[in-house]
Amino acid sequence: MTPDASAPPLLDPGSPTDLGACFDGNGTNFAVFSENATQIYLCLFSADGAREIARLPLPERTGPIWHGYLAGLRPGALYGLRADGPFDPQNGHRFNVNKLLIDPYARAFHGAFDDHETTFGYPAEGSKWDLGFDTRDSGPHMPKCVVPDPDRPATRPATARRGWGDALIYEAHVKGSTILHPGIAEPLRGTYEGLSSPAMLDHLQKLGVTAIELLPLQAIKSESALRHRGLVNYWGYNTIGFFAPEPRYFGPAGAQGFRQMVDRFHAAGIEVILDVVYNHSGEGDHMGPTLSFRGLDNAAYYRLNADDPRFYVNDTGCGNTLDTSHPFVMRMVLDSLRYWVTVMGIDGFRFDLATTLAREAHGFDPHGGFMDALRQDPVLRRVKLIAEPWDIGPGGYQLGGFTPEFAEWNDRSRDTVRRFWRGDKHGAQDLGSALLGSADIFDQNGRRAWSSVNFVAAHDGFTLADTTAYKQRHNHANGEQNRDGHHGNYSDNFGTEGDTTDPEILAARRLRRRNMLATVFAAQGTPMLLAGDEGGHSQQGNNNSYCQDNDISWIDWSAMDPAQIDFTAALSRFRRAHPVLRQLDFLHGEKRPSDGKPDVVWCAFDGEELDWHNPKLAQLCVHLRGTADNPRGDALRDEVLIAFNRTDTAHDVRLPAAPCRRWMRHIDTSRAAQAPIVIDAGESAVPAHSVSMFSLSDGTQT
Repeated sequence: MTPDASAPPLLDPGSPTDLGACFDGNGTNFAVFSENATQIYLCLFSADGAREIARLPLPERTGPIWHGYLAGLRPGALYGLRADGPFDPQNGHRFNVNKLLIDPYARAFHGAFDDHETTFGYPAEGSKWDLGFDTRDSGPHMPKCVVPDPDRPATRPATARRGWGDALIYEAHVKGSTILHPGIAEPLRGTYEGLSSPAMLDHLQKLGVTAIELLPLQAIKSESALRHRGLVNYWGYNTIGFFAPEPRYFGPAGAQGFRQMVDRFHAAGIEVILDVVYNHSGEGDHMGPTLSFRGLDNAAYYRLNADDPRFYVNDTGCGNTLDTSHPFVMRMVLDSLRYWVTVMGIDGFRFDLATTLAREAHGFDPHGGFMDALRQDPVLRRVKLIAEPWDIGPGGYQLGGFTPEFAEWNDRSRDTVRRFWRGDKHGAQDLGSALLGSADIFDQNGRRAWSSVNFVAAHDGFTLADTTAYKQRHNHANGEQNRDGHHGNYSDNFGTEGDTTDPEILAARRLRRRNMLATVFAAQGTPMLLAGDEGGHSQQGNNNSYCQDNDISWIDWSAMDPAQIDFTAALSRFRRAHPVLRQLDFLHGEKRPSDGKPDVVWCAFDGEELDWHNPKLAQLCVHLRGTADNPRGDALRDEVLIAFNRTDTAHDVRLPAAPCRRWMRHIDTSRAAQAPIVIDAGESAVPAHSVSMFSLSDGTQT
């Protein structure tokens, strides 16, 4: 249908049931939430998006849902919304009918944001700009929503469904992982199709990756301040369209490329986890643009300052905080999550600043409305859920505070691994906790050992390589006078800041990287790799590359260390081969009913008891058996001993007696190449500054 501006079409009442634009084969139903608007308008646009050709009031209101049906309007038509109502910022209302708005349920956009001054609800003048009312039309400078085809359910083969106990997560950025990859056809670099190309799939399978965790791929808007500095929001933590895939990564197949990517990962036995940002939106603070939620119902969508509703609660540090305690905001988020699972095929979610989502009027509550709704949802309760367990609000650090359905990013484990290998005092004591999945934090309320997501580097902070090359952050390219990013990185430069040609320093850095990787793979819980860490990717000391869509962030595959890649793959194979390294139950040193032996033993290299009170403890061994708390663990004959030697000299480790069985050394981090060695004697040398991993496998374990 092509509406005629001279004869505006009439809207039928339609239905409030399904929000957004829904085509039924004959026409399209529109339903929009706003409890404080006085009128919602449907705006139809020409095929090129340049002209508004009809502005139609939605004729019906059922509770807070405005709705109408336009017969003959088919998928592909372009539309937007306008909302009329009070403009009263000091009481939380910012309606402005002159501003074209994005449908919160839009599946795709035509055009892009251009930061034009008309997209702001106020004129750019005066000392209190946001209290002014701007009458200019923002329509020419806004993307248009696209009426979607009816949803087609995704298929998910059984091979893509993996338990937490087998998980190895690979955190990646679509563009950064592919744009410089020589094995990917040039038109596909930087795209969804490129990320799932044979070259990338082969690499991930070599590493033993079971799930790829993708930085945000819901449609975003870059902050105006970044654009003014010639930068963009590279990471994508500034969402404006919770149902639409980010178009920056479209390849030849357009939006369908996303589903193709997911299908290819599934065919390779790899799950897809999406990093999602429901804690705030891309509209920013009170001085930000009016793009969607602010114009549709500011007081409903956002948490506002109780003493002065002109301003936003900023528990996120991003200018605003979505109010997921509001039933219709909660509904939007849940509808969005279900859409990504049932239609786009996503297998799980990592929730950015998840503490924000669990905030109620009385503070953080893991049993709050949104969290309880998420946990009981018949679709979402079946997928993997990962929390980033902090925000910047009061009591925002909540590591270990989420319910058993969630895994959590364990930054304490990250810092512990870095501090131990750097040589910090008391590092060994903290390492003991980290190696057992931080049971002191997570072993409560029936939680499992996989709850701890263990990593030594993630997108936010130094890469693994930079942790061994820089003592200080080098974020000058971000244009914030090097004041942004973490200042406590627990890093070491081995006497030279940044690049060097000194062979001794380079060798020491490579060894440190191998040690930290080995420690993560040896720990109970869920290991996670940052893309590029397997091969030594550097960001030139930038520990906050959120705005660096360039060679600072992009993985230079030609500079990747093949020996380190092979080493990482060897670690992954060793972990997969030994179930004692990936147990579901926590280990507490309890005696196994089957043999009377403890499920975990800590000892010194000579086999004697460790002196945990020594703040300079630099050598320790952990001997792992199947858990005493579970009959299946008790029946497991697999045993692994891991020896950590942080001293400057090699030391012999005494291996426990094993009648009728022999120890084998599988991992020796002092060298990059790994090969199993049978230990005939009762001792084995562990080189200086290294980790050795031994096993007593007899082939009976599964």
